[in-house]
Amino acid sequence: MTITIAGVKKEVKDGITLPELIEQEKVETPMYVTVSINEEFVKKSDEAATVLKEGDSVEFLYFMGGGQ
Repeated sequence: MTITIAGVKKEVKDGITLPELIEQEKVETPMYVTVSINEEFVKKSDEAATVLKEGDSVEFLYFMGGGQ
């Protein structure tokens, strides 16, 4: 099936879960990344049970700290 990851259309296996996608995409420090699917944030507690569907749009968001 085709989904969009960070603006790029990619083919992934049918029924891929969010944790599988995070691993497949080699997301750095997955414990600190926030995921949105179709512009809706996914709660950490819901990630394991989240199954992606044809046409979904996924973004991995990294929050930066710092500054003064």
